[in-house]
Amino acid sequence: MSEKGIKGYKVFNPDWTCNPDGVPFQYEVGKTYEENVKPRICERGFHFCQMAADCFNFYTFDPKNKVAEVLALGEVVSNGEKSCTNKIRIVREIPWAELLEIVNVGKNCTGLLNTGNYNTGDYNTGHYNTGARNTGDGNAGNWNTGHYNTGIWNTGDGNAGDNNTGSYNTGDYNAGNHNKGNYNIGSWNNCSFSNGFFNTKNPKIYMFNKPTSWTYQDWFSSDARSLLDGMPKSKFEYCDFEDMTDEEKAEYPEAEITGGYLKEIDNSECRVAWWKELSNKQKNIIMSLPNFDKEIFKEITEIDVDEK
Repeated sequence: MSEKGIKGYKVFNPDWTCNPDGVPFQYEVGKTYEENVKPRICERGFHFCQMAADCFNFYTFDPKNKVAEVLALGEVVSNGEKSCTNKIRIVREIPWAELLEIVNVGKNCTGLLNTGNYNTGDYNTGHYNTGARNTGDGNAGNWNTGHYNTGIWNTGDGNAGDNNTGSYNTGDYNAGNHNKGNYNIGSWNNCSFSNGFFNTKNPKIYMFNKPTSWTYQDWFSSDARSLLDGMPKSKFEYCDFEDMTDEEKAEYPEAEITGGYLKEIDNSECRVAWWKELSNKQKNIIMSLPNFDKEIFKEITEIDVDEK
């Protein structure tokens, strides 16, 4: 008659020891171990996982380690990933090939938690990936949602670079296709920062509705861009009850008890306040942009550069 208990999995060192509190504890397949304690996770008792894949949140996915099917026969406590008991039986060793079938939904994977097939990396939902966390197929990089990428974080196909949303790029951060440079939103460019097609030189850009001598790369590396990137969006600011208008008091009656309320400052107020906090030198950097037009700047940002 088979013993009743909770089935689980446990990882051991290659010599079948575990190291609770830094002191090796020797286990043996087929034996039962018991402690006269109330089990408490990470404190006392015999630890195991009820899902085999969860074991590798705590141990490296290393075929040199031993993995066993276990049976918790005593009191059990669990936090979801990890469980603990005061009586455990080491039922059998799980061969590594069998373990790969247990932790992967896909077939013939040598990685961990793959739902695709023939992956040597981890957490892939596609097939034939040697990288990790890919949802496409044939990726040698990581975090790709496309196919046949050797870079990382690509959503297109056949990219050798990183962070591309297009396909067949050898550069980085391209939104177009077949680019050999970086930061292109067009296609077939052998340069960088192009929004066109079949360019070998970085094109000039418009500012304030007029052509300039600047390239997008000039803008990207400019102090003005860095400053403007710091322009805030709406934010919350605490408003004391005595500073509230009658309309605000009617809208937030609980403010009389709490002493005030969080007031949302809209974009225009935030931007104007941000502009006023800039030094004259910082303001001049922005106003020195090619073709700077204060009317256009105000229309877009709601900032009046002449306002004192």
